[in-house]
Amino acid sequence: MQTVAVLSLKGGVGKTTVVLGLASAAMRRGARTLVVDLDPQCNATAALEPDETRLGLSDVLADPRAEVVRSAVAPSGWGEEVDVLVGSEDAELYNGGPDDGKGGLAKLTEALSALDSLIAEGELPYQLVLLDCPPSLGRLTRSALIAADRALLVTEPTIFAVSGVQRAFEAVQAERAANNPRLQPLGVVVNRVRPRSHEHQFRIEELREIFGPLVMPVALPDRLAVQQAQGACLPIHQWGTPGAREVALGFNLLLARTLRAGRRRPGTEPALDDSFDDDPGDHDPELDDGSLPGA
Repeated sequence: MQTVAVLSLKGGVGKTTVVLGLASAAMRRGARTLVVDLDPQCNATAALEPDETRLGLSDVLADPRAEVVRSAVAPSGWGEEVDVLVGSEDAELYNGGPDDGKGGLAKLTEALSALDSLIAEGELPYQLVLLDCPPSLGRLTRSALIAADRALLVTEPTIFAVSGVQRAFEAVQAERAANNPRLQPLGVVVNRVRPRSHEHQFRIEELREIFGPLVMPVALPDRLAVQQAQGACLPIHQWGTPGAREVALGFNLLLARTLRAGRRRPGTEPALDDSFDDDPGDHDPELDDGSLPGA
């Protein structure tokens, strides 16, 4: 099971969009996925339309026993391959509450460790767990970084978003040093890119100067289809317009890289400043839907 914290310390950059896009790509591939909605805004929960649950995230963080987690996880409206640990608006109280040390921050880790006991007979285990973090470095985001194997940083190609991803990267380094030595950066994904914008190209080059090969070779284009699919509570892969197909292909490539990172043998993970061994031009033919990027 690969657990990925998806974060940014600046709001509005499309962090939840990346979580939903990865879940859509995983669903298309048949990789069973759990989305954990840690953002008190609960946007991922709304877009995935899970069945009604008796409990939610705040209950799990208060009491991470398996039976509590079971009552907070529901199948999404997308299909049986994607489940949701539903968000709670009152999780904001946990986010801003007093820091009771690593014990409190480890409750999400305890909850995720109970997942194996939740798998019913005949069901496949989760291949991918996506942690949708709030856009702040509070206890919810720190809990995600302690629970995760990889951290995926999301940014837009704007000056303020670049500053936010720098702070997010520093947070990953700090949590890795203090509490989670297995945590590694998956990379920086640039979202909502307009290829003809000189400002966007300038900021992408700036990110490459700062983060080098950690900047994903796949940039996600700015397409109206993303908002349309989310508004209809549908996976981007099912929206069917040329713009949706272009974005979906980007998420296919991003998922391929995510799953490859999860297959690295223990002890071979790259250090924080190491290069990835992926060829920026490569892609997984198994994930490609055969369509050309649309306009």
